[in-house]
Amino acid sequence: MIATIEGVLTEVGPLMAVLEINGLGYEILIPVTTTEKLPQLGKKAKLFTKVVYRDDSQTIYGFHNREDREFFVLLVDKVSGIGPRIALSILSKMSVRILKNAIAASDTGLLAKCPGIGKKTAERIVIELKDKVAPASPAGALAVGDGTADTPAANRNLQDAVAALMTLGYKASDADKSVRAVLSKIGSEATAEELIKAALG
Repeated sequence: MIATIEGVLTEVGPLMAVLEINGLGYEILIPVTTTEKLPQLGKKAKLFTKVVYRDDSQTIYGFHNREDREFFVLLVDKVSGIGPRIALSILSKMSVRILKNAIAASDTGLLAKCPGIGKKTAERIVIELKDKVAPASPAGALAVGDGTADTPAANRNLQDAVAALMTLGYKASDADKSVRAVLSKIGSEATAEELIKAALG
């Protein structure tokens, strides 16, 4: 298995990047949440990868960090009806932190807002992954990726703020991105109301 690829970033699209290594350009499919974190063209980039082999194709999927890749693999391997393309689409709409929080809270309504995910598929995701996305912790904390929200209360505030913005008409990906941006500025102690106000400001 090709676990990581590091090379010069020569091309970027919404769901694709090309890394050049020793004169060879590797096309890698990526979620929007990874696209946001890529450097400028011509700079070195490293992606955590998963290669999916089919009878007539070989596709490389890439992610900004190991946690995103592992969540992608969980979706594809553990949830019936979700293939690599749908999993990539899900990860493009919401960060892994928000997705994990929704699964841990059995929030099928939020999950169902992802493209290609209806109510039944959202329920399957919760059933199949709920015991896999909440690692053992004495404090009951969730693994949320970048450490900006690592307690149940902070995670709930984050999820509530995203849901509120979506109710106001934001797309899931825009709501997630806006709340994550303000969270990094005002800190994980912020209430849902403070996150919403800052995101709207």
